[in-house]
Parts: sequence; structure tokens; C-alpha cells
Amino acid sequence: MGRSNFRIERDSMGPVEVPASAYWGPCTQRAVQNFPISGYRLPRRFLWALGLIKEGAATVNKGLRRLPADLAAAIEQASREVAAGKFDRHFVVDVFQTGSGTSTNMNANEVIARRAEELLPNSRRVRVHPNDHVNLGQSSNDVIPSALHIAAAKEVWGALVPALEEMEAALSAKGRELDGIVKVGRTHLQDATPVRLGQEFGGWARQVELACERVKFAAKGLAELAIGGTAVGTGINTHPEFGARVSSWLSQQTGLDLREAVDHFEAQGARDAAVALGGALKGLGVTLAKIARDLALLSSGPRCGLGEIVLPALQPGSSIMPGKVNPVMTEALTQVAAFLVGVDATVGFAGQCGFLELNTAVPVIAYQLLEGIRIASAAARAFTRSCIVGIRADGARCRELVEKSLGLATALVPAIGYDRAGEVAKRAHRFGRSVAEEARALGILPSRELSRILDPETMTRPRDFGAQSKPQGVRKRKAT
Repeated sequence: MGRSNFRIERDSMGPVEVPASAYWGPCTQRAVQNFPISGYRLPRRFLWALGLIKEGAATVNKGLRRLPADLAAAIEQASREVAAGKFDRHFVVDVFQTGSGTSTNMNANEVIARRAEELLPNSRRVRVHPNDHVNLGQSSNDVIPSALHIAAAKEVWGALVPALEEMEAALSAKGRELDGIVKVGRTHLQDATPVRLGQEFGGWARQVELACERVKFAAKGLAELAIGGTAVGTGINTHPEFGARVSSWLSQQTGLDLREAVDHFEAQGARDAAVALGGALKGLGVTLAKIARDLALLSSGPRCGLGEIVLPALQPGSSIMPGKVNPVMTEALTQVAAFLVGVDATVGFAGQCGFLELNTAVPVIAYQLLEGIRIASAAARAFTRSCIVGIRADGARCRELVEKSLGLATALVPAIGYDRAGEVAKRAHRFGRSVAEEARALGILPSRELSRILDPETMTRPRDFGAQSKPQGVRKRKAT
């Protein structure tokens, strides 16, 4: 690249060559040179939040008479364009950079300043300074944590929660659809007493519902913003009302419940709210893995496995075995679960990287948390639409296995005692007969009484301890 393709800019450290077409300036260019590490960039949602913060800061500084109206208007417009993604290709700093995110904050300041200069009319054209004007009343130390909170909260409430609610609704609906099918229950992967297929789906639906509640609870901790604390939390070089005003403006613009931090030293020295959300994502990952593995196991076969349910056939499963179809959606979801566990590990470790008044691992927290939320949202939607809604039951297979189950002997215990019921089960297994056949052969109870006691469907409903009006595992949808 020839010299004409560069321009010389200067900062406090001296001159630096910047690509001629770049909207960024010397601070960003030094970061590009210093951190050629991963090629990862902070996600789109983070840049959206960063642009909003810069617009809100300009608006508030204008209202506080700290920034001329025409200069503020140009910065506001440039910031809106950043938020909308117009300059994403000019955000070139690697995720693995200075732990405060100063390089990314300056990337935004420089891009917005250069664009704002273009927007000013010729008669009023002045230099828009990245620090003195765009960054007025701010520090990287309060801007970057605030952008993290806003971006993560928007993704949780706007994408992840709706995706999980859709999954929970689909599992509940499938449970109601299949509730009449009785099947073998299993503990330790061994035969146990019967359950209804609807009860299993209801349990999975409740898992998702509770995982979603934990995510929502953790996300509430993102409501407090560090903005207004500036360098160390004291608010040096900013107006006393700046933090509250910017937080209020951001809340109105985003529709999120946002407010100035109660304590700016906590808000900048720690990233505990992000760590809590990372933990909730790990919990969600564990939930998704349980459901995925259960469905894969129940659908195993089609001839030599459990085969109680049939998952949608989506693609050929083998490059060598013709006709083979694999449970690809359950495997994809399990891998997403592994990723979410890793998100928590990264965010948890990075959350410990606080030294006195500042956490110094905010960029990697932002990257991992936002990627985790994005991937979990997409995976939940894909799994719901491509797998859950298309699941069918093999009723004949379920009946066959229930009739063979030795777990039916459990229902005999109140009538003949544990030891005698155990002997029935052992003999049935030894002679290859069903529990009912063996019990009749032994003549332990009248045939009609045996038929009543050993009815598998009856075993799936509460009896001796008071019948409930609503069957376990099948729940009505909440009103929305």
C-alpha cells in the first residue's frame, strides 16, 4: 500500500499512520497494531449500545449547556449512525485488548468525531474532538460497563426470554397432546413405575420455565449503569446530574429499566451482575442438555433402541450407512449447552479480574456474555421449531415396554408387602413373563383385583394420598 493511502495523525504519543479512508484515528490505530490476537470483534449489539450512550451523552451535555447545540446535534446524528451499524467496518479493535475497553471507547469517539465533522455545515465546520466533545463527561471506565449492561439486557429481554417462552409453550403443548400415552418410567436407566409421556414433557417444560425465570432474575441486575462515575467512581470531570440524566434517557430510548448505579465504586470495580447472568446461562445450558439427551435416548433406534418417540427426520445421518437418520437437533443443542458452560467459566474468571476501582477484563466478558445469549436464543428457537413441534409417539412401542416392565410390581406392595412383591418381580424376570402373568400364576390375589392394581395408567395418577384435580406434569398455559 502506497504512502498516499495513509494519513498522518497525532496523539499524545506522537504521529501515527492511519489508513486514509478510515474514520478511526490514532488511538484506534495503535490498538490495531498492539492487539493482532483473535480477529474477534465486539458484537453488533454492543456497538448499538455504545452508539446510544454517545448520543445520550451529547443530548444531556447539550441540556446542561456543556456542549454547543450544533456540535451536539452533529455528534447525536453520528452516534445514531454508529448505533444503526453504518460504521461497523470501522470498529476494528480486537476483543483481547486493554481490560477497560479504552481502545473500543476511543474507536467510537474517533469514528463519531470524524463523522460529526462531516455533518456540520461548512460555515460552522470545526474540529470535533474525540475526547473533549464526544467523550465529554465520560470515561471508558463507566462507558464500557454501561454498554455491556445495556446490550446484554436488550438481548435477554428481546431475544432469549421470548425464545425460551416459545420452547416452554411447545413442550407444554406436546405434553398435552401425548398425555394419554403411558410408558415406562426409568431411574438409573433401569425400569421403574409407569409415567405418562405428557408428564415427562411437562417436566421438561417446567425446567425451561424455571431456567428462564433464573435468567430474568439475573438480568435485573443489569439495570444499574456505571455511567456518571467517570474514571474511578467519583464522577470527576462530569456534571453531578450527568449519570442520572443519561440513564433516564437511555431507559426511554431502549424500553429497558435502566438507572444510575447506587454505588459507582461497585459499578466500576466489579462485574458481579454479569457473572450472575453467566451463571444463569450455565444453568440454562444444563437444562437444555438434560432435555436434549432425554429426547435422544427416548428416540433411540429405530429398531434396536427405546424407540418410544420419533423425532423429525431432518437430514441423512451417515456418509457410509444408507438410511440412517440421527437426532441432529439434540446433538446441536447439547453442544450449545457445552458452550454456555464455557461462557460461565470465562465470565466467572474475568469477573475476578478486578483491581481496586476497576475490573480489567470487561471486553471479554462482553463478548462471551453476548455470544452466549445470542447462541442460546437461536438454538432454543431452532430446537423448538425443528424438533419439539414435530415429535411423535410410538404408542404401540410404549405399551409393549410397559407390559414387560418389572416396575409394575411396585403397585403390589400395599397389598402383599415389599418382600413378596419383590419375589414376584424376580420370578417374572427369571421365567420371561410379565409381572401380571407371574402374579396370576402364583395366585396371590384374585384376577379382578390384580387387573385393578396393575393398571399402568392408574399408576401414573395420585391415589392413596389424595387425588389431585389436575394431573401432574400437564399444566395449562399462563395467560399472557
